[in-house]
Amino acid sequence: MPEFRVLFVDDEKELVATLIERLQYRDIDASYELNGASAIERLRCEKFDIVILDLKLPGISGAETLKVINKEHPDLPVLIITGHGSTDEIDDMPQGAAKCLPKPINLDDLISRMRSTIIKK
Repeated sequence: MPEFRVLFVDDEKELVATLIERLQYRDIDASYELNGASAIERLRCEKFDIVILDLKLPGISGAETLKVINKEHPDLPVLIITGHGSTDEIDDMPQGAAKCLPKPINLDDLISRMRSTIIKK
């Protein structure tokens, strides 16, 4: 049985597919969507323990996607990832996000953050 279920929302298919594969080797049930609209629909049909959300997405932005997730799933933790500047420079960090992590993603750090965020909920 997997440790927990995570949904990645990121339009960088190669990056996220590689992360998913590496997480699955570590007994984490991980899957992804490439845009906010498909992530919102998937969350309406499936249960996840945490969402990893990129800020820069085509169509619905990461911030707008986060607003919908928070409204429809208020207890679902969301970690923000971004490849656009330092996380310390993000003044408009979307409200409702548990934490912001920079790209490239350190896998061990990501797993640690996901575990601690899930435990806190």
